[in-house]
Formats: sequence, structure tokens, C-alpha cells
Amino acid sequence: MDCSDFMEETPMMNSFLISNSIVNQLNRNFANMALHMRRVATGQRITCVADDPSGWAIGTRMSVEIRGLNQALSNTQRSQSMMKVADGGVSSTLDILRTLKEKAIDAANDTNTDADRQTIQKLFDQYADQIDDNAYITYNGKYLLDGSHQGASQLSQQAYTNQSLSTDTKADTKLTDLLRRDGNQLGIQEGDTIGFSFVKDGKTYTASLAAKDATLKDIFAAANTAAGKAGIGDVFDVDHMGYTNVIGTDGQGTEVHTASEQNAVTIKAKDAGTDGSIAGFAFSVQHANGQVDKGATNVLNSFTETIQATDQRGDNLLTTQTGTRANQNIRMALGDMRSTALGLRGRDGSVINVSTREGANAAISVLDNAIAKVLDQSTTIGAYSSRMDYTASNLTTQSTNVQAAMSTIMDADLAREMTEYAKANILSQAAMAMLAQSNQNAGWFLKLLG
Repeated sequence: MDCSDFMEETPMMNSFLISNSIVNQLNRNFANMALHMRRVATGQRITCVADDPSGWAIGTRMSVEIRGLNQALSNTQRSQSMMKVADGGVSSTLDILRTLKEKAIDAANDTNTDADRQTIQKLFDQYADQIDDNAYITYNGKYLLDGSHQGASQLSQQAYTNQSLSTDTKADTKLTDLLRRDGNQLGIQEGDTIGFSFVKDGKTYTASLAAKDATLKDIFAAANTAAGKAGIGDVFDVDHMGYTNVIGTDGQGTEVHTASEQNAVTIKAKDAGTDGSIAGFAFSVQHANGQVDKGATNVLNSFTETIQATDQRGDNLLTTQTGTRANQNIRMALGDMRSTALGLRGRDGSVINVSTREGANAAISVLDNAIAKVLDQSTTIGAYSSRMDYTASNLTTQSTNVQAAMSTIMDADLAREMTEYAKANILSQAAMAMLAQSNQNAGWFLKLLG
């Protein structure tokens, strides 16, 4: 007899197989119900690594990217707030300088008595202090405008350039032969007197010379003589006056040219660095009858600062991390807005003096240079702020798009999941009913045992 004969299915064995099959199907239905219930409850298609390992890895990386983008956006917004604080300080300083220039023009007028000019001087003293207060504004305890956040620089000589004189002007060109940029005579006569005043370390110095047989170089040499008599030594580098389109090298090592690329007269400070810095200077061309030649005076007073004096220093720029990768940032330089850096105060604390007409005229030149520096800083801050507006907008867009991409991978389709849950629930109930029916059919075996 073959053993396989005993392997034929009996009604009892068939009932057990059916029940086991139903139980297995029921377990699968319960598992599907649990899966879809979990997805509906969490809103996530991938609720654990086992659901979709590769999708989970991609989604997790996207989640990290989103959090990084959101932090970069927060960084940018904080830096925008910091720039607003800095801009407030610069704007206040600019308002003060506007007022001081008005007062300097007032002090240059001889309708004022010495007592009137002393009153105006008191304003200069107080406003210089306020400018320093503005420079020491802080954000989160960090000073912003005190010069501590400038970029790296090398030692450079301050330079002033006049692009209103003829391109043929040389060191030995006589004052009476000077020409305007358009080729017309400047109009200085042999009997004229050239007055010159300059401000160095908050103090005003004056010099004068007869125009006859004198050259442009002689004016600055006379200024050095006046400085020497005052015990401060030469202030202008008269031996290396420039007459080409090359002005010199700035603090970043860049060769500076005239804006028009045409030849121009350039005079530099004798000493490099901020110690040699000259706050400003002014000319006056006076005829023998005492009248001032305004045309010639204005042309000579067209010297503008083209290279600022800088000391050798390391890089201490402010950095805003604006990306999720290393060194994705905006680096920001904030200049020195203290009264000493703007030329209003000397290293010994003395403030520019407007108690005389000559001093007031020199102060006007100083204030023009100071206003130019403050305006440059203001526009720099504005450019940073404008860029950060675009940066913030870009980060917001990036974060939104990455979230949308992650959603397609990680998020559940709730309508579909609810449908699948309902389907699994129905199948589970049907399986339970069938299991109960199968057990009922097998009950007669139990009666036999009884």
C-alpha cells in the first residue's frame, strides 16, 4: 500500500486549510488597514524606513535642505535688521554734516563777529561728539560703524585729483599759464595772491604766495613750509605730483585711474596711512584790488579725494551665511564713520575750527569730503540691503519648491489612502465572516468527539 494513499484530503483537513487561508488573508487585511490608517493619521506616505528606503533617504535629505534654507532665510532677515540699524546711524551722521556745512558757510561770512563764530564752533564741538555716538551704535552688542568691520587693506597714500585743469598741466606750469580743461585760460594774473588753507588732525593751517613766476607745485610747497613752521613737518608729497591718468594704488592694491582716463593733476599726502591723511584743503585766488576770482578759485578747488588713506589691516568683514553649503554668504564692509575718520577731529581730540574766515572755508572742503564718504557708506549699505531682499526672496522660493518636491515623495494621498483603508476594512470584515462560517461548518467534528 502506497503511503500517499493516506495523504488524500479529508473533509476535516480541507476545513482547516480553508480556515488557515482565511486567517492569513485576514492578517494581511489587518496589516493593510494599519498601514493606511497610519498614513491617514500622519499624512505621510512613508512613515518609516521600511515603507520605502530610497524614498525615505531622498525625503530626509530634502527635509535637511529645507531646514537649512529656512535658517539661511532667518540669517538674512537678521542681517537686514542689522543693516537698518547701521543705516540709521549713517543717516543721522549725514543730517549732522548737512547742518555743519550750513554753519561753516555761515561762519565764512564776514557779517559774523568773532563771538558769532565762537557760538558756531560750539555746535561743531557738540555735533562731532554726536557723530562719534552714531559711529558706536550696536547690534546685539556688536559695534557697527567704528571701523572695526572693514576689509583687508594695505598701506596706501591719500590722493587728491583735479580733473578741471588742462590735461597738459605739469609741475612746472606757471599759475599764470594754467588752463581749464576746455583749453581756455584760467585767468590768474601776475599780481594775484594765492591763498591756501588745509586741515590736518583737526587743525587748520594757512599759507599764501604771489602768483608771479609761481607754479602749482609751489603752492603745495608753501603749505609744507607752513606745516613745518607749526612743527608737524611736510604734509604734501610735492616731489611726486602726478600728471597722468594713473592716480595711484588704493588700499586693495588696485591701480586707480581717472574717471575719464585723461591726464589730471594728483597730489598725495606725504606719509602713507591714516596718520598722513589730510582732511581737506581750499584755494583762494585774490586780485590786487582785493576781489576774489571765483572762476579760477572754483577750478583750483576741484581737487577731490580719489584714494583714501588706509592702514595695513586684516579682513574683518561681516558675514551673512545665505546658503546651505559652506561659504555661501554675503560679506559686508562697514566703514569708519567716526569724526576722526571723517576729518572733523584730530587724534588729539581737537575739532576743526571755524572761528576764522580761513578756517571756515577750509572746513567747507573738509565737510565736502566727509559727506562724500558718508554718502558712499550709505549707498553701500543700501546695496547690501537691496541684495538681501533678493536673497530672502530666493531662499523663500527655494524652500517652497523643495517642500513641494518632498511632498510628492513623502506625503500621502489622503483620498486614496481613505479608499484603500475602507477597502481593507471591508475585506477584513468579510474574512472574519467567512472564518466564522468555516468554523461553524467544522463544528460537527466536535460533536463526533463529544
